[in-house]
Amino acid sequence: MTCHPHRRKGPQPAASAAPVARCKFSFCALPIAAALAGIIPAPALAGSEFDPAILAIKGDVEYGEYLSSECVTCHSADGEDRGIPSITGWPVDSFVVVMHSYKAKDRDHPAMRMIAGRLSNEEIAALAAFFATID
Repeated sequence: MTCHPHRRKGPQPAASAAPVARCKFSFCALPIAAALAGIIPAPALAGSEFDPAILAIKGDVEYGEYLSSECVTCHSADGEDRGIPSITGWPVDSFVVVMHSYKAKDRDHPAMRMIAGRLSNEEIAALAAFFATID
């Protein structure tokens, strides 16, 4: 499992490489998503009440596109990071885990807590599915 391969310069790790334990991007939820998938040990989830069944929800890409207008008000739709992290091209699991972390108030950002707090699990899955399709 690799983390944000589209953002890396140079050679990519081999498919057999060990899973990434930490990512240079502060928003990355790969350790949590990997633990939920059983790729790395569950202690990475210590203190989390995240329900793994949430990752099984299949998001509707068209619905995600419909919902995305509020997201792209701050997060650039073209993938550029202009002080606010890009959310395009993220792995679906990472996007879902990060949004649920804001929803549960496990991450500090008042605006994101408010936005994520009013989204349903299905809406988060739809947004994740949509933004994963944008490079």
